[in-house]
Amino acid sequence: MTALFRFLSLFLIFSIVGCDSGNSGGTSDDDPNVPVDENNYFPVVGSDEWETTDPAQLGWDESSITELYDFLETNNTVSFIVLKEGKIALEAYFNGGSQDIDWPWYSAGKTIVALTMGIAQEEGYLNLDDPSRNYLGNGWSSLTDEQENEVTIWHHLTMTTGLDYTNVFTQFCTLPACLNYLNEAGSFWYYHNAPYTLNQSIITGATGSFFENYFNAKIKDPIGMNGFWQPDNFNVIYNSSARSMARFGLL
Repeated sequence: MTALFRFLSLFLIFSIVGCDSGNSGGTSDDDPNVPVDENNYFPVVGSDEWETTDPAQLGWDESSITELYDFLETNNTVSFIVLKEGKIALEAYFNGGSQDIDWPWYSAGKTIVALTMGIAQEEGYLNLDDPSRNYLGNGWSSLTDEQENEVTIWHHLTMTTGLDYTNVFTQFCTLPACLNYLNEAGSFWYYHNAPYTLNQSIITGATGSFFENYFNAKIKDPIGMNGFWQPDNFNVIYNSSARSMARFGLL
């Protein structure tokens, strides 16, 4: 899991760096005030074709690429992609990985949930300042009514719910009995998975659609991702190919 998480984190970092080529001065058709880079390429939806760019023409040190690949393979990397203006500059698979194999995103999947939540707010289904109980229902935790009413969607997204994180056996548990008061909401940060996992249920409660269906309709299908959500005890983890992760990274 640790090695895969390193892969996911490293991929996201390189994707962001690779896609940041500056603003060409264009604007979005949907919002004329939002600048876009007209040089950026996005792969065709429904096709496996993806344009590439030559690292040598980019002025990259090709001798270092071999060294990089050796490092990645030695450190149990499975898939690796670097994008430049949307085109694939580097793509390599190691240790049983391939272009068609789905791998778990683990905590990188939180970015999917956060973006989906943002879309739900944009469409008027919710507000990030709303108490999460508006969509989870009263008694989703073991907090008092007053305490529970202070916990907002924003607190779930930012891991500042104030819920008790000290019991390692309940870090992932989303049952009310596992969700107890420790700190005032918004006053303390801790990487607590359970409250974040509940964001999927918040989206379901707000939109009236199952989280996965809403995500499919708003993100996965429009940009041509593959993949699926897999339950893992209390967690639900997204799995996809590296190329699907790259599509998401271009948003």
